[in-house]
Amino acid sequence: MWRIEEHRQVDKQLSGSVPLEILKRYEKWKDIAMISGPAGLRAIKGFHDEALTGEWKGHRSSRLGLQWRVIYRVVADAFLVQVVHVTPHEYRRR
Repeated sequence: MWRIEEHRQVDKQLSGSVPLEILKRYEKWKDIAMISGPAGLRAIKGFHDEALTGEWKGHRSSRLGLQWRVIYRVVADAFLVQVVHVTPHEYRRR
């Protein structure tokens, strides 16, 4: 059994204008992460779970929809998944 830790900003991010469908998918994502850990998330192709590079190296990303992402970090020796960010993904360059 894996443990889920959410950064304190995640509550603020989710209380904004997040669609109900995304909130439901995030809860399902947490259920799968608790039971199966990162391997379970990678097994479900709809999440498109992937390792991140650059500024986010060491973190992973899962899709909650076409736009929304959950960014998290895994501490395998402690069976811990740390959710860092739940955000709408921006496609435009800055």
